[in-house]
Amino acid sequence: MTDPKTSTSTPQAVSEEQVLQVAALANLELTPEELPAMGRDLNAILGYIAQLNELDVAQVAPMSQVSEIVAGIIPGAAAAAGEETPLREDTPVPCLERAPVMQAAPETDGAFFKVPQVIGR
Repeated sequence: MTDPKTSTSTPQAVSEEQVLQVAALANLELTPEELPAMGRDLNAILGYIAQLNELDVAQVAPMSQVSEIVAGIIPGAAAAAGEETPLREDTPVPCLERAPVMQAAPETDGAFFKVPQVIGR
């Protein structure tokens, strides 16, 4: 990997407006004092991504799950011995009955749990 100080690809600086847009998408309320630090953090993330983009991954096989390699690097894992990773049986079990669960809930409408609103927009 290249040194971030000597990297040839320098990411474009994130503007204050872009920081505010990202904060709004993340439902964050930033104070004016927090804006510069968040801008630095976002620029650092973009710089790291630029470093990753410089890597040659042509010889890396695509994969959709890392489980096949994780089992191989954990000492004593089944895959290290050439076995498949053991999985539990997918056996259906009875679920909870609605009536007692609803009675134990702090607030319901009889069929669903009522929870406080978390998104105000």
